[in-house]
Amino acid sequence: MRLVLFDLDSESRQCFYPLALSRPIWELRCGMTSLCEKLIAKTSPASIAGFLPDYMADVYRENSDWPVNDPTSLAGDDLLLVDARLKVDALDIESVGPSQVGVDEQGRCLYVRVAEADLEQLDTSSLESLLASARDSLPVVQGPLACWNYIWDLILANAEQLTIDFQAAGRSGIEGTVEEPLSIRGSASDVYVAPGALVHPQVVIDAEHGPVYLDEDSEVHPFSRIEGPCYVGKKTLLLGAKCREGNSIGPVCRVGGEVEESIIHGYSNKYHDGFLGHAYVGEWVNLGALTTNSDLKNDYSNVSVSLDGGKAIDTGSRKVGSMIGDHTKTSIGTLLNTGTNLGAMALIAATGSLLPKFIPSFAWFVEGVVTKGFGKGKLYETAATVMDRRGHSWTASQEAMWDEIFKLTAESRGDAVKRGRRLLYAKHNN
Repeated sequence: MRLVLFDLDSESRQCFYPLALSRPIWELRCGMTSLCEKLIAKTSPASIAGFLPDYMADVYRENSDWPVNDPTSLAGDDLLLVDARLKVDALDIESVGPSQVGVDEQGRCLYVRVAEADLEQLDTSSLESLLASARDSLPVVQGPLACWNYIWDLILANAEQLTIDFQAAGRSGIEGTVEEPLSIRGSASDVYVAPGALVHPQVVIDAEHGPVYLDEDSEVHPFSRIEGPCYVGKKTLLLGAKCREGNSIGPVCRVGGEVEESIIHGYSNKYHDGFLGHAYVGEWVNLGALTTNSDLKNDYSNVSVSLDGGKAIDTGSRKVGSMIGDHTKTSIGTLLNTGTNLGAMALIAATGSLLPKFIPSFAWFVEGVVTKGFGKGKLYETAATVMDRRGHSWTASQEAMWDEIFKLTAESRGDAVKRGRRLLYAKHNN
C-alpha cells in the first residue's frame, strides 16, 4: 500500500499560517513527532508520496526521498490518500481494503482508499482529478472525522500528545551520559535519555506528571529543570532552562529562560531569559534576550488570534501565546501580546510596550510601526548566514519559494505598511 499525503491550496491552509507558509501541514509538530510521522506509524505503508502547493515542492524534494506532486505515484499499488489535516486517531480504517471515500460532516473529502484494481475507472492524471473521480465513482462513507483546524490546535493538544507518543515509542532508562548529582522525581520508567545525550550535574528531571524524553546528542546544562511531559530533540541544548510541562522542542535548538506548553519546530534559538508560553515557533527563529510573550489575558477571557490582520478568531482557549514564522528575529526586550501572530522573515524591534497582535511576513517592525525596511534581499542574506552556521545551505529553490511567499503575503503587508506610514506622519506632524 502506498500512503499519499495531500495538502492542497485552499483557504484552510491559511489557518496554519505562518508555520504552513514554508512547509506542508503534515510536517507540523505535535508531541514528539510530526503529523506525517504519526500517520506513517498508524498505516505502515510500503511507500509514500506527497502532494503540496507547487511553490514549495522543489524545497521539499531537496529534503525528502518521496515522490512530490508526481501523478505517476497515483498508480501501480493500493492507495490510501489522506488529507494532512486529518487527526491520526480519526483514521479508524484498515490501510488496505475495499475502495471508499471518507468525508466529514461538512462533506469535505479527508481520505480515499483505492484498491489497485479500481484505479482503472478513476482519473489519475492529477491528484485533484483522482479525488473528484473517486468521489463520483466510489462508495462514500460519512462520519465525524476529527481534523486539525488551526495552528493553535496543535499547541493546545501538545501536552497530551507527548504522553501518547512517549508510550508509543516504548523506551525508558538512561542510555546516554548522566552526571551526578541528578534528581529524578516521579517514576524512572517515565524518563528516557537517548544514546549520545549528556545531562550535566545539578539538573532536575520531574516526571511526576508526565514523561521526559531527551533525544540523541541533546545536552542539558546545570540548573535546568525539565517537567514532563516534555520532548527535547536531537542536538538541542538546554541552558539552565526552566522547562515547564508540555514542551516539544525540535532538533538543534538553543533554549534558556522559561518555556511552557510550547512547540519549537527546530534550529531556533531562545538562548536567554524571557518567557515563552503556549507558543509555536518555526525554524531559524532567534528570540532576543528577555523576549517574552503573554499567554493569558488579565480578564481570563478566551484568546483571539488574527490570521491575516483582519477579523480575529476566538480560539476557545484562555491560554494561547504566539505563533512565530520561520526566520523571524526579535530584539532584546520584545514583549508579545496574547495571541500574537508574527509572520515569517520578519524583523522585530522592541518598543518597551506590547506589540500589535499581528505583524505580517517580511515586515520590519521599527519605532512601533510596520515598514518595508531594507527589503527581502537583506533578509535572505541573514537567512543564509544563520543556516550556514548550522551546516545548512540557502539554496536557489529556497529563495524561489520565499519569493512566492513574499507575493502571497503582499496584501496584508501592504495594508500594515500603509497604516504605519499614517502613524509616522501623524507622529511627526503633531
